[in-house]
Amino acid sequence: MSKHPQKAQGHRARKRFGQNFLHDHHVIDKIVRAIHPKMTDALVEIGPGMGALTEPLLEACGKLDVVELDRDLIPILRTKFFNYPDFHIHEGDALKFDFGTILQPGQQLRIVGNLPYNISTPLIFHFLAHHHMVLDMHFMLQKEVVERLAAVPGSGDYGRLSIMAQYFCKVEPLFVVGPGSFNPPPKVDSAIVRLVPYDVLPYPAKDHKTLEHVVREAFSMRRKTLRNTLKRLIDAAALEALGIDVTLRPERLTLAEYVRISDAVFDLKGAPVDNADTEVNHSNTLNSDPESQNEY
Repeated sequence: MSKHPQKAQGHRARKRFGQNFLHDHHVIDKIVRAIHPKMTDALVEIGPGMGALTEPLLEACGKLDVVELDRDLIPILRTKFFNYPDFHIHEGDALKFDFGTILQPGQQLRIVGNLPYNISTPLIFHFLAHHHMVLDMHFMLQKEVVERLAAVPGSGDYGRLSIMAQYFCKVEPLFVVGPGSFNPPPKVDSAIVRLVPYDVLPYPAKDHKTLEHVVREAFSMRRKTLRNTLKRLIDAAALEALGIDVTLRPERLTLAEYVRISDAVFDLKGAPVDNADTEVNHSNTLNSDPESQNEY
């Protein structure tokens, strides 16, 4: 591979797709070692780009499904990997793709991707919503997003993304990748994270949509206390009866405490809270402006 593969093959990274092509062989090898692909895996790569990561993944497991939105990259990928009969390209938006169509009975997906910064959070929520069919996920993300995924209560990075990711998955930040490993280089550091869905949820909610709604309400005004941010769902007396300090700000509560509140709200309403505005719909521009992401 050349250092600038997209120039060599006549394709320039497109800003509207959030493309930053990985070219650092050391980083690529490190990612593949972290994934540790096996011949029996149902491996799928999101946004293969010019195939820098695709190539070693195919060499390791012999088969791979990729989902690519940029139609101009499709012929490049077909040509580059024509000698792999079990290499399958699915043209389209990963948010709309039915990943169940590539699974064999008894299999779970292993998902890999250098996710575009502008859609990384909605994609993560999309995969979390289908966690039952996922064995693990390894993503290259904006370093700031990885910090939010792994954040602990009380930290400035802790928010909706932290809570909902940790509700479904074990989150493991692996290593940081500098801008120079990409072409064009992004303006921020990236990081690799491993997300492993739990076989048994550590804190199962009675209704996870209600949990999403409670967490969204709590962090809609993260500088205010829980007494104020949750008053539309549950009153202060009911929160105190659950052992919740209503004078705390939302980032002080643990996942277990949010589940406890969610279950109480669910019992009060007798049905799931109206949650028509899904996480994905509210996340379309999350990563375009870090300053606008405070509720996360």
